[in-house]
Amino acid sequence: MKQLYAFVKKEFYHVFRDRRTLLILFGLPIVQIILFGFALSSEVKNIGVAIQDNARDVHSEQLTNRIKTSSYFQVQAAVINYKDIEDRFKEGSIKCAIIFPANFAADLYRTGGAQIQIIADASDPNTATIVTNYLTAIIGNYQQELNPNAKLSYQIVPQLRQLFNEKQNGSLNFIPGVIALIFMIVSTALTSVAVVREKELGTMEILLVSPFKPIMVLIAKAIPYLVLSLINFIIILLLSVFLLHIEIKGSLLLIFAESILFIITCLSLGLLISNVTDSQQTAMLISMMGMMLPTLLLTGFMFPLENMPWIFRVISHIIPSRYYYAIVKAVMLKGLGFSFVWKETLVLAAMSVVLLTIALKRFKIRLS
Repeated sequence: MKQLYAFVKKEFYHVFRDRRTLLILFGLPIVQIILFGFALSSEVKNIGVAIQDNARDVHSEQLTNRIKTSSYFQVQAAVINYKDIEDRFKEGSIKCAIIFPANFAADLYRTGGAQIQIIADASDPNTATIVTNYLTAIIGNYQQELNPNAKLSYQIVPQLRQLFNEKQNGSLNFIPGVIALIFMIVSTALTSVAVVREKELGTMEILLVSPFKPIMVLIAKAIPYLVLSLINFIIILLLSVFLLHIEIKGSLLLIFAESILFIITCLSLGLLISNVTDSQQTAMLISMMGMMLPTLLLTGFMFPLENMPWIFRVISHIIPSRYYYAIVKAVMLKGLGFSFVWKETLVLAAMSVVLLTIALKRFKIRLS
């Protein structure tokens, strides 16, 4: 144990004297949590809208005012003709245009059915659909207020309730995925250069002739990054709670335990990459680029897995961050217990054992 303590102490020295390592370890997670929490959001707000009001009556003005007061839209300067609307779409200053016909009020009272043309920029289909739904809801509410006594032979009145995110905080969708992304990149990338660095510096010979067993070398390499990753996790939780106003509904103890397990999985993967590569650049490239894209695309926090072809859904099962994302989302955001995440926990534990075993088998005790 004295040998292990001395080796772990040496690894801490390696980490703290390398400013680039400290920047990746603590600077990158903070930047990512702030960017994903504030800059990236699935919510649609401040959409540029142009209104061509050919009616200029009380109803068109009231609808225009309602759209202006909505937080979802930013009404631009009024337009006069279709050519002006087309130019603004091409410029990208608006995502939607609303055109009131000249006889809007007359049709509303005489025929009982006035028309409003809504033109949306469908180069982003999801945004176009959301914007048109927002406008349709505003118009529908206004119509209901105009004629509240209208009765149908029957009515279906939906009652909406938002589960797990009553305030509709857009950051809730990204924080669990960002935590998984940070651990996968930081823990795997930094550990992946641990053994390779010894090879490049020529100090591997000293380790190999020492009485230290190979498994103890790997454990000593991983312990500092495990401790520092847990400190990183505490910082991320504090930023999520106090900066992004995320409410942690589940057990903190369970979240910490699952995070430790996932960090061990990432460290095991990093040690495996470190053992099969011969340069720090190669190890860093494989760990960062090779892990970042699958974590972004195949965990479900950026794009729903259900919408993907079956082959990608199958591949996603070998991505460790998929299971950790599901665990954090269930415990932190939904307040569920271990009985709901035990399957994902077993998968992560099995991955840790397999990856660490392979890394130990591939650890070369002789230099070529």
